[in-house]
Amino acid sequence: MAVEPLDFEALIGSWRRAFEAARRALEACRHDLPAPETAARSHRLADERAATARVLDSFARERQMKQFLVRLVATSWESKRLLGVPTDAVACVFNVDGVLVPSAAIHAEAWKATFDELIVRLIERTGVPFPTFSMVVDYPRLVHGRSRLASVHEFLASRGITMPDGSPDDAPGTETTYGIANRKNEALLEVLAHHGAHAFQGARLYLELVRDASMRCAVVSGSTNTRILCERAHLGALIDAYVDGNTARTEHLRRKPEPDMLLAACRHLGVDPERTVVFETTAEGVDAGRAGGFEMVVAVHRERPPPRGHRADLVVADLSELLERQLGP
Repeated sequence: MAVEPLDFEALIGSWRRAFEAARRALEACRHDLPAPETAARSHRLADERAATARVLDSFARERQMKQFLVRLVATSWESKRLLGVPTDAVACVFNVDGVLVPSAAIHAEAWKATFDELIVRLIERTGVPFPTFSMVVDYPRLVHGRSRLASVHEFLASRGITMPDGSPDDAPGTETTYGIANRKNEALLEVLAHHGAHAFQGARLYLELVRDASMRCAVVSGSTNTRILCERAHLGALIDAYVDGNTARTEHLRRKPEPDMLLAACRHLGVDPERTVVFETTAEGVDAGRAGGFEMVVAVHRERPPPRGHRADLVVADLSELLERQLGP
């Protein structure tokens, strides 16, 4: 019988929520219990926290996992302090790809399946040796950051292929721009069904802390499948609002570096950008945060060193680094 690998981050989060619930319950009944009993129960809870942390720390050492997360169980830090955001911040807006979920790879795989199917048909019919789609070269140059239709146009132009636009109702795979775009959407759902999706290290725990701090949370992405992507990565229950490709089309939002999508996230949450923290990965995203007047702009840049000349208030490798900074050595 196959055994699923342990989700250490989820385990830590579950223990932390249990201990915080116990602490709050003890705090709520402090006027109903004699002071010595309240103190004794507090000491027992602290001892249980410490014992649990020791067990988890040993477990993390054996499996070479990030041990600093264990301290979220061992301590009772205030959630907002752990997040490393301004004390008056009321919301966080996260770009999905590169911050919460490595979705670019999922989209790239779906685009490759879509374009390669088309290329194979064209080669068989015409004999012209059109190059297939490269996830390394073509995805960042022709697709990333563009809408589905714009991506199809860019790819076809790069191969010298002309094709009618067709209509939005074209069946997936029809040799029109809309037909190919619809096939990509279908291919993405197939990839998610087959492989699923996962969140980056620390992402789910960070979003849990956002909720614990009574802050609102929105995500922004150009994809029309953002909701299902986040749900497959087990983040859906922690997100209050989605601003995605569907929202952009309905509300006529411009793409980054314009701040439209980030500001729309604030409207959907009912918060002011001046009290909202934005988490972005690209220079365009950081510029959008600056243009929108957000209180703090955090750049998540997974390569080191970070790019020079960035305009972010803070640059980190991932969200878990923010937690690690607040927890200290």
